[in-house]
Amino acid sequence: MSKATETLLEIDLTALAHNYRYLTAKLKPTTKVLAVVKAYGYGSDAVAMAKELVPLGVDYFAVAYASEGEVLRNAAIETPILVLHPLPANFEPIINRCLEPSIYSRKMLTDFIAFAEGKQQKQYPIHLKFNTGLNRLGFTESDISFIAETVAKTNSVVVKSAFSHLAASEDLSEKPFTQQQLDRFRSISEKLSAKLGYKPLLHTLNTSGIVNYPEAQYDMVRTGIGLQGFGNSDEENKHLIPIATLKTVISQIHTIEAGETVGYNRAFSASEVTKTATLPIGHADGISRAFGNGKGWVTIHGRKAPIVGNVCMDMIMVDISEITCEEGDEVIVFGKNPTAEKLSESINSIPYELLTAVSQRVKRVVCRK
Repeated sequence: MSKATETLLEIDLTALAHNYRYLTAKLKPTTKVLAVVKAYGYGSDAVAMAKELVPLGVDYFAVAYASEGEVLRNAAIETPILVLHPLPANFEPIINRCLEPSIYSRKMLTDFIAFAEGKQQKQYPIHLKFNTGLNRLGFTESDISFIAETVAKTNSVVVKSAFSHLAASEDLSEKPFTQQQLDRFRSISEKLSAKLGYKPLLHTLNTSGIVNYPEAQYDMVRTGIGLQGFGNSDEENKHLIPIATLKTVISQIHTIEAGETVGYNRAFSASEVTKTATLPIGHADGISRAFGNGKGWVTIHGRKAPIVGNVCMDMIMVDISEITCEEGDEVIVFGKNPTAEKLSESINSIPYELLTAVSQRVKRVVCRK
């Protein structure tokens, strides 16, 4: 790639393919892979990711909302797509675009069956979400009889999979809790299959689960942040490559005299002569105000430039007193070094939040390195 001349997010498909192969190498040959590409592919480009993953052999995609699935279908992605949080208002596009809903409550089950029957659907694939401890969405074990009896009364749907979501699979100090979740899911899946009279696909592992609980692969695993290049541990991160690099440029350089202030609310006051660079990126682009006043930084020619004063909507100012640089020079916000994880740690956040915060007004550039 030539150097950046504006704020942009580079998406490295070579790194994506590497991460996919690394993670799938940990799986049994029969284990299917569901790639989570919700939230614009964790802030990158869901369509570009999907088009790269399809020829690599991915079995399923997952999105949060039906509208995200429609984007993939509009891009001619034919792979099955699980919608993790469907709403009754979206049943029409779900069926029209052959998306597969996660059903997580008795009301959702009866509502979707009624809708599917009204559309004269036969054996439409649904996925059952069970709550084993995350306490966010999901049926409980006590719902199994109701589910089986309700599904048995109709030919409009078929249970394609049953799954749960681990709450702390990356935290080995929470291993007893995670094991309790896995035990609950095993009990649920056995009882559900017996009641249904057939065995749906089973899946409960996320990226950290793939790494830490390989014995619980079941029929399929899910990975989202792992494809982005983060394994939720320093050891795993050594084997993964971040796919997204956020870049910008220096718009203007200022010399701030001692006693002068910089930015809104005069948040920074120079105690000595200070050189600053103004960059065309701000909180409207995903750089949280929490990064202001020296907590966050950018990298210019391999050196850290702390953020000076408050983050503006469209701009930040950084201290370049110790860096030789010029207007127009490239600036790295995050990428392979520093990673989004390292930068997010400076404000006690996580890479998920930083990656998905990158505004859609930031230009996306898909590349291979």
